[in-house]
Parts: sequence; C-alpha cells; structure tokens
Amino acid sequence: MFTYTEEQLKSWKEKYGEVFEISCEDKKAVLHKPGRKELSFAMAGSNQAKDSVKFAEILLKQCWIDGDKEFMEDDNYFLSAVPVLGALAEVKEAEIKKL
Repeated sequence: MFTYTEEQLKSWKEKYGEVFEISCEDKKAVLHKPGRKELSFAMAGSNQAKDSVKFAEILLKQCWIDGDKEFMEDDNYFLSAVPVLGALAEVKEAEIKKL
C-alpha cells in the first residue's frame, strides 16, 4: 500500500499547486489539478471527451504524481477512480452579460 510523508506532500504542493488523493480499499494515488495542457491532451485523445473512459484514462496519467499502480493497471481500481476524476477539472464559474 502506498504512503507518503508530510515532506513529500509539501513538496508536491510547491511543485504542482493543488494536489488530491484518491483511494479505493487499501489503494491510494496522489494527483495534481490539471492545467490547460493536460486538459487539452485528454480532450484531443478522447475525441473531444466523447469517449469518457479514454478521457479519464488520459487525465489520470497526465495528473499522476505517485501512488499504487493498480489505478492505472487494474480495471476494478481504474473504474473506481473514473467518477471522482471529474472533480480534478472543476473550475470557477464565469458569467457573461451583454453590454
């Protein structure tokens, strides 16, 4: 089972900004918030996100910092992560108004 120290977490936050932990049973992984580059790559590789599983797979790989490899290699763990990966890409809500 993957573990990390407070020093590692501090280092990751300094390097990546926001970081997140996903877990399922005794498996964990640490991911960083995606930027434009990672989102663009995931969109392009998943037919503009029409293939949501492929989008999640690419996003997981692009945002991966460290963790149990089962999230990438075992479908049971990967599929458990798919529903929560969307939270990585949450953004502020903008408004538009006609002037």
